[in-house]
Amino acid sequence: MITSPAFKDRKYAILGLARSGLSAARSLVAGGAQILAWDNDEGARAKVADIATIADPLLSDLSGYDAIVVSPGVPINRHPIAEKAQEEGLSLIGDMELFAMARPNLPPHRVVGITGTNGKSTTTALVHHVLESAGLPVRMGGNIGLPILSQAPLPSGGVYVLELSSYQIDIMHTLACDAAALINLSPDHLDRYDGYEGYMASKARLFEMQTGHETSVFGKGDTDTERVYRDVLTRRGAEFVHLVDPQSVSGQEEWPSLQGPHNLQNIAVAIAIVESLGVTEAQWRPAMRTFKGLAHRMEVVAERNGVLFINDSKATNGASTAPALAAYPRVHWIVGGLPKTDNLDECIPNFGHVVKAYTIGEAGPLFHELLSPHLPVERSEMMGTAVHSAAAQAQPGDVIMLSPACASFDQFKDFEARGDAFRAIVEAL
Repeated sequence: MITSPAFKDRKYAILGLARSGLSAARSLVAGGAQILAWDNDEGARAKVADIATIADPLLSDLSGYDAIVVSPGVPINRHPIAEKAQEEGLSLIGDMELFAMARPNLPPHRVVGITGTNGKSTTTALVHHVLESAGLPVRMGGNIGLPILSQAPLPSGGVYVLELSSYQIDIMHTLACDAAALINLSPDHLDRYDGYEGYMASKARLFEMQTGHETSVFGKGDTDTERVYRDVLTRRGAEFVHLVDPQSVSGQEEWPSLQGPHNLQNIAVAIAIVESLGVTEAQWRPAMRTFKGLAHRMEVVAERNGVLFINDSKATNGASTAPALAAYPRVHWIVGGLPKTDNLDECIPNFGHVVKAYTIGEAGPLFHELLSPHLPVERSEMMGTAVHSAAAQAQPGDVIMLSPACASFDQFKDFEARGDAFRAIVEAL
């Protein structure tokens, strides 16, 4: 566990006791803080009943408290906790800000922070893998699902590699990353912001926290990311601010878990990060070959009779699915679920890669109608039907890919359950 003497004799209110909130509670108490904690789930409250005062911060007198620690999932743009914090004169912070507070008492280390609309998890895992392969002590945490405070501190010379969502950046104030990266930008999570500009501004705050000679890395491929790049470049200078060029990277065809133009972008960003930390090409190049990728993100789950089966269940919108289709020349595409929009416009440029589409879930009828003018489509409704039909029709060299371009909640509890179902069906073929 990471904790700090900076927490000693301080008082914090915690709202939200899922993974990050629970780790924050334990870290604060281990550091000598007093905490008041709340979650609407009784089971979550029970996990901290022995170390916290259990009470709702909204209904409590918080005079004398130092801050309110909120879960990234709390919509602070409309949740009454924001007004409560303002009334009490308290900051809203998250577990990443507590990590920032703990840093001065940790052994000398560096921090990598990675954000963007798409590709954050893959790039974070890739940077972690490359650094580990190069022999550096390294920990991975943040939005990737691993609370950083719950992990053991690194020895001197270590690197903490953090995936950071906009929600986490919103409640960070002082985390100056030694290397920070923005991979890309496209409209997302707009219910949490004052339009797209507000979302972009949230991402850009990661670089505003950098103060000295830290490295800033930006993906090349969309005008909005390049706009943030130019702003940071003007403020900090070309010595520390870099716009990567994916086309300058060679060897991608030799890295099986990193196929597709989107992964070329992720690779370029990762290279810029690790090289800023002293890793050489002789070290990162072999590590690219051994990277296994993440579950549900362009994950190769099997090969049967020359046919690859790819689980890309994490692709819950068209912007995520489009580059997946571009990654292979002959794709049997399993698509559908709970639709987020009434179109697949972002995928249209890559329809030429699709041998046939198999529509599933609530979006099935709509997607059948949208796709039929462009390519062969089969109404499958259920995942098992789609996989079996595609497997019967695919030829050696083809790819059968689940890349739904939809949320999962019509048939599955989350995208992980959907991907697990796909893997189980493939394994049973």
